[in-house]
Amino acid sequence: MPPELDASPDDPVQEELLETGALQCSIEAVLFVASEPISIKALAKLTGAEEADVTVALQRIDQDFAARGIVLREVAGGYRFASAPAARAAVEAYLLPPKNNLSPAALETLAIVAYNEPVTKAQVEEIRGVSADSVIATLLDRRFIVESGRRESPGRPLLYKTTPDFLEAFGLNSLDDLPAVDLDVVPPRDVELPMTQPLPPDDQEAGALSLA
Repeated sequence: MPPELDASPDDPVQEELLETGALQCSIEAVLFVASEPISIKALAKLTGAEEADVTVALQRIDQDFAARGIVLREVAGGYRFASAPAARAAVEAYLLPPKNNLSPAALETLAIVAYNEPVTKAQVEEIRGVSADSVIATLLDRRFIVESGRRESPGRPLLYKTTPDFLEAFGLNSLDDLPAVDLDVVPPRDVELPMTQPLPPDDQEAGALSLA
């Protein structure tokens, strides 16, 4: 059962509204046609019910659909219907050909954005050490990241952040659910500075004079 569906016994619940099944029916219909997860607050506004009533109705929906091919999922701060894990093979067979899986480079870039957002392309490239043009375009096309304004710095580069589609695809309720990263175990990188050759004798003498 999703964690937010633990209703307190002190919450006001309109038994007659729940017993008729009208509220549950309305919520099921909304979740069926919704293209994105819907919060308890939004469901209450849409149905005209109290949030406590919506919570109880969601509990019943979760129980009723637990053994079916469609299940209730809490994701990205809301609730939606999704195919049951047990039906995954049949669903994938129907949806063939599927989209290509993300490449290691795209997954690495997505992780950098998720842990550092909002972030610029230059920051991603600085961390990865290679151009990020193609992977940024791929992640934008897959709607895993989105433009998020511009950084107030020279050139005003675009900023990127993750989307609800990213949270849903990876089964996260929020970025707080990302696994912790231990930076102490990341090995240091050797960075080659632009000037690695010694200055000619004349330049060294000029440099010494300028510092005198």
